[in-house]
Amino acid sequence: MLTTSAIEALFAREGASLYGGEAISQAEHALQSAWAAEQQGDDDALVVACLLHDLGHLLSAQRHDELAQGIDDLHQHIALPFLRPWLPANVVEPIGLHVEAKRYLCAVEPGYAAALSDASKHSLALQGGPMTPQAAAAFSAHPQAARAIRLRRHDDAAKVVGLRTPPLAHFLPRLDTLLRARA
Repeated sequence: MLTTSAIEALFAREGASLYGGEAISQAEHALQSAWAAEQQGDDDALVVACLLHDLGHLLSAQRHDELAQGIDDLHQHIALPFLRPWLPANVVEPIGLHVEAKRYLCAVEPGYAAALSDASKHSLALQGGPMTPQAAAAFSAHPQAARAIRLRRHDDAAKVVGLRTPPLAHFLPRLDTLLRARA
């Protein structure tokens, strides 16, 4: 069963690890993503999706140097079976699509790829690179594509060394509300 306590324990156990080639921790990245969503007035589901979007990295206990070694842990898929029974589609689907959203934006938005961090550019290559026009059209037709793109933009912005955010406990009531609604 997914609980806020289980998320707290996972963040306590794995959150201090570095976020794949970036100069911040997994927990800092998650909190910055959720904080950005909250600051922009996104709903509880998207704030929680931002908080949990890289949960697959924590579940797989990915080492910070695996990306540099050319290992893609497929984090966007690892977390889905863990989350799907307990959270609504408007949380889970954007998480599952946030890597595809990066590939989509690289294909359709001039300058997007150039603005990615070096680590994100490296992971993009491992994840298949920019989408083809056909894949981009299919992605944009997905019912959760817009939410996945919004999550992606918060993800991209959440790599600021030293940025102060509220602690994990600040966001857990939103997660708890979604968990209770689904129960």
